[in-house]
Amino acid sequence: MTFPSGRMWRTPLDDRGGITVFVAVCVLALLAIIGLAVDGGGTMRAVERADYLAGEAARAGGQAIDPTDAITGTAITVDPQAAAAAAQSYLASAGATGAVSISPDGITLTVTVTSTYQTTFLSVAGISSLPVSGHATATLLHGVTAPDEGTG
Repeated sequence: MTFPSGRMWRTPLDDRGGITVFVAVCVLALLAIIGLAVDGGGTMRAVERADYLAGEAARAGGQAIDPTDAITGTAITVDPQAAAAAAQSYLASAGATGAVSISPDGITLTVTVTSTYQTTFLSVAGISSLPVSGHATATLLHGVTAPDEGTG
């Protein structure tokens, strides 16, 4: 129904504009889901990188074999100070920080990398970064042979 002034008359049950609210709520929900997916994926990539760096640092530290025991053939162990320095040096060259520990028997080297992921969408909710960490262990093996392949 139209008034003489040209304005439309609305009935109390008229729902014009209701779809606008629905679309706005759906868009906000969709943006939240996309944000969680982006930041969740970014966090997973940061954890994978931390694990990778920890593994490489553990391998670098595992190369620091104690020469006195290795030359005499009595044992193959890491030099604790040299192994820790090699692992920390690798982490520093990769721009990462972490902790290095060596087992008392000098055979196992464990590296833990700590880092943070800077969020993209969660910063809107006040979460600007998420902590991530990666772990790796290197064990020295000496005199271990691979099982025979092709037998049987």
